Amino acid sequence: MSLADRLCANLRPLGITISDEDVAGIEALGFLSRLADFERITATMPHAMPPDYLDAASLPVAPPETTATVWPSDPPADTLLGVAAQLHAGALSPIELTEAALQRLANLDPQLNAFQLVLAEQALADARRATAELAAGQQRGPLHGVPVAVKDLFDMTGLPTTAGSPMCADNIAHDDATLVARLREAGAVIIGKTRLSEFAYSPGSNNPHYGPVANPYDQTRDAGGSSSGSAAAVATGIAYTALGTDTGCSIRIPAAFCGIVGLKATWGRTSLAGAVPLAWSLDHGGALVRSVADAALMLALLAGPDQRDGRTLRAVPPFMPGELAGGVRGLRVGLLNDDGSGKPMADAAQLGAARQAAAALASAGAEVLELPMPQLDSLRVIGAAIAGLEAAAFHQPWMQTRLHDYGPFMRQRLLAACAYGPGAFIRAQQARAALRRDAATIFAQVDILIGPIHPGPVPALGVPANNGLAIPINCLGWPALTLPVDLGSDGMPLAAHLIAAPWHEALLLRAAYVVEQARGRFTKPLD
Repeated sequence: MSLADRLCANLRPLGITISDEDVAGIEALGFLSRLADFERITATMPHAMPPDYLDAASLPVAPPETTATVWPSDPPADTLLGVAAQLHAGALSPIELTEAALQRLANLDPQLNAFQLVLAEQALADARRATAELAAGQQRGPLHGVPVAVKDLFDMTGLPTTAGSPMCADNIAHDDATLVARLREAGAVIIGKTRLSEFAYSPGSNNPHYGPVANPYDQTRDAGGSSSGSAAAVATGIAYTALGTDTGCSIRIPAAFCGIVGLKATWGRTSLAGAVPLAWSLDHGGALVRSVADAALMLALLAGPDQRDGRTLRAVPPFMPGELAGGVRGLRVGLLNDDGSGKPMADAAQLGAARQAAAALASAGAEVLELPMPQLDSLRVIGAAIAGLEAAAFHQPWMQTRLHDYGPFMRQRLLAACAYGPGAFIRAQQARAALRRDAATIFAQVDILIGPIHPGPVPALGVPANNGLAIPINCLGWPALTLPVDLGSDGMPLAAHLIAAPWHEALLLRAAYVVEQARGRFTKPLD
C-alpha cells in the first residue's frame, strides 16, 4: 500500500474524506517523504526501549547559578533595560512612551501587517495609571510603563485568542495566560496582540486568512514564523519586547530574520498555561527582544513553576542571569560542521555568521573546536513527526467537523500526520530517547554549541522558512538562542544559533553577550 493510500485508509474510521487536491498538495510539500524517513529511522530502534516523554528523568538538572545578578551599566536607550531605566528615573513617562508606540504602530503596520488586535484605549489607560504610580514612587516591576506586545496564541482576559485562525475568532478568554499575567505583574503596558501563521503551524508567516507579515528589512521578504508579528513589532521599535512561542523554530527564526534576539529556554522553564498548544512536548514560551541583556531580563520575569502547567513543576533551581559581562575565558565552544545529512548545513553566508560568532568568543578567551553532531538529521525527522502527531491529536475534533475552514497548508499538514501508523507516537518517543542520549554526550567535549539557524537566505513574503536546523533542539528540549551578527550582501540580517545543555541559560546568555558586544547591534529598520 502506498503512503497516500495508507493516509486515505487511516482517515476513513475518523469520518474524514480527503480530496485528491489535498493528497497532491501533501505529496508536493514533501510531508509523505518525511514519513518514509521516519519509518527508516525508527526501524532500527529496539521495541523494548523505554520511550521518552520529557519526564523528570529526561533533562538532567543543572547546578544553581551562584554568581549574583549584575546587569550591564548604561544599557542602550532603545532596549528594554534602557527605556526602563529612563522611565524609573523620570526622564520619560509611560504616557509619552505608549503614545509614541501607538503612533509608530499606526505608521508602520500598514507595511508590516504585524498586529492582529490593537489595544490603544486600554494601553493608554494602563499608561496613565503607570505614570501616576511611578510619580508616587510605586514601582510594580522592571517593565513598569513599558509598551509590549503579545502573540495572539496567548489568552488575555476578555479578548479573543484567534491563534491565527477565524475558527477561533469568538474564542474569548476568561483568564490571562500565565506569561501574560507575569507581564502585567511586572508593570508592562500591552499595546496589542500580534499576528502568526495559522495555529502557529508554519515556520513562515504564511496565513491565508489574515495575510503574511512583512520583514522590516525588506517588505518583499518574510518575517519568519510563527511568531511573525512579535518579531516585526520588536525589530521596528513598536514594542520593546513581545511574547512568542517556539515549537520548531518560532521564536528563533523570526528573531534571526528580523535582526533581533530570540531565546528558547529549556523545555519546562516557562509556563504555557493559557496558550493554544501546537505540540505539547515541543512547545516553549518566551520573548523576542532587542538585546541579550533584555533576553536575560525577560527570562528572569517569565520563568518559574506554575500550578496550571505541570511541565514547569520540576525541582530545578530558579533561573538567575548571573553576570552577563562575566566573560567566557576557558569556555569550550563547539562550532558545528556536520548535521549528519551528508550535505552542507547551510550556505556560505549562514555558515559565515556562525563562524563570526565563534571567532568573537575565541577572541574573548574561549576555546573553539569544530565538531559534528550527526544526530541532528534524525532529530529533525523525529521532531517533525512528533509535532504532526501531537497537532493532529489536538485538532482532530475540528478536522472531523470543520476541515475546510483550515487554510490549505494547515489542512494538509494535519491530514499528513494521519498517515503515520498505529504505534508511531511511541516509536517516535523511543527514537527521541536514543537520540537524546547520544546527542548529550557532546557536552563532555564542549560547553556551548554554535551553528547556523537557517540553511539559506530569508524567503520571499509568505514563503515558509526551513526549520531543519531548529526543530532538533525542540526535540531535545535544550535551551537555544539566535542573535544577529552581520548583514548579508542582500541587506538582510545574518544570525548565529547558540545552544547549551539543559538549564544552562545563564551560560548561554553570557556567551551570547560576548558575541553581541563584538559584533554590535543593528539599528531599527524602517526608521
